[in-house]
Amino acid sequence: MTDRGVTLETLAGRFGLELRGDGAITVNGVGTLERAGPGQVSFLSNATYRRHLAGTHAGAVVLRQDDADACPVPCLVAADPYVAFARIAGLFELPAPVAPGVHASAVVDPGARIAATASVGPLACIGPRSVIGENVVVGAGCVIGPDCDVGDGCELLARVTLVTRVRLGKRVRIHPGAVLGAEGFGLAMDAGRWIKVPQLGGVLIGDDCEIGANTTIDRGAIEDTVLEEDVRLDNQIQVGHNVRIGAHTAMAGCVAIAGSARIGRYCLIGGGVGIVGHIQICDRVMVTARSLVTHSITQPGEYSSGTPLQPSREWRRNAARFKQLDELARKIATLPKAKD
Repeated sequence: MTDRGVTLETLAGRFGLELRGDGAITVNGVGTLERAGPGQVSFLSNATYRRHLAGTHAGAVVLRQDDADACPVPCLVAADPYVAFARIAGLFELPAPVAPGVHASAVVDPGARIAATASVGPLACIGPRSVIGENVVVGAGCVIGPDCDVGDGCELLARVTLVTRVRLGKRVRIHPGAVLGAEGFGLAMDAGRWIKVPQLGGVLIGDDCEIGANTTIDRGAIEDTVLEEDVRLDNQIQVGHNVRIGAHTAMAGCVAIAGSARIGRYCLIGGGVGIVGHIQICDRVMVTARSLVTHSITQPGEYSSGTPLQPSREWRRNAARFKQLDELARKIATLPKAKD
């Protein structure tokens, strides 16, 4: 990270990029193709924005080989411009310094253990038998209940709640308002009344995961709810009890996963997707936004459901016809089959 400028030559060498143009040019930030100034780096990875390339005033643009000749300013050629840009942008992220220690207003149970290098913010609460590792940041108003383990380098931003039996690997980042380890939705009907099923498991989060704001991950009924390493969850996602999410899977906002679903590695789940319980999704599956997954998926690939946007009058006509599909199918089945 830096608060000073860095030359294009330095960026090219550090990130293994091909430099075209004056390597002595200094940049000190990032911006979009359309609005970046001479002191900023921009990028082009989506063909939709290629129209802005010719008029850009950026100090440099990260792009693919095919776009380099059309770039009017110095450029950094990358196999994947978006990945290269993300790494470059990280140099200009300057988080506020964090001082180790426990704030005077924090409440820490005598049975908790907190590393000397950890930082516990104002009004935080840490329960019995919980362990806070080296260089952990516990933000203002966070609540860590009993029997939790927060691994080295984790960052819990404001008002994060770990209810009970939550174990975080190393370098896990949790955004404000997230709740991990709440009771799963387990109920049994007896003589017309609900009986609550005790949720005796926990939550296990692997290394390098990121969990978005106001996302909830329920603890397991018997075994743990598990996120393997490098899982990335957006805001306002619901993960039911005993769900398992494979490594390197990413989910956009408002996904809802019912209990005991199993999701593979390297999956991409679009915003607003619903996944029913007790099914399995294999590795490398992409589910597009607003889809409903009602059965197991055993083959990698892209899957979709739902109704695309269309004019209201057309949608109403199609919705009315949808009710007639079963009747039409039955009528078609009674028609004589054509002879070869």
